Amino acid sequence: MSSNNILKELAAILEARKSESPDTSYVASLYAKPDKMLEKIGEEAVETIIAAKNDDKKEIIYETADLWFHTMVMLAQKGLSPDDVLNELARRFGVSGHDEKSSRNK
Repeated sequence: MSSNNILKELAAILEARKSESPDTSYVASLYAKPDKMLEKIGEEAVETIIAAKNDDKKEIIYETADLWFHTMVMLAQKGLSPDDVLNELARRFGVSGHDEKSSRNK
């Protein structure tokens, strides 16, 4: 399965979890508590940084997967999809990072 298919399949599952009970679905419990959902993104970001500082490749992959997962939950909760982010990355492709950043400060 290609990476893009995995993202699309996961996005569909996350969308379906919106109608689940928070008592039976972890994702639904995050949707029910948006602040907790955002805290999880921060927690996973910190854990990813620690794994990178420890130069533990297995943990970097594991924690990055957690970070991406929780970020995708937030995107779904906000009515956005992985394609929205991928389209933004495609827009930036070939654009200097300095130029892209300065364009946001105008």
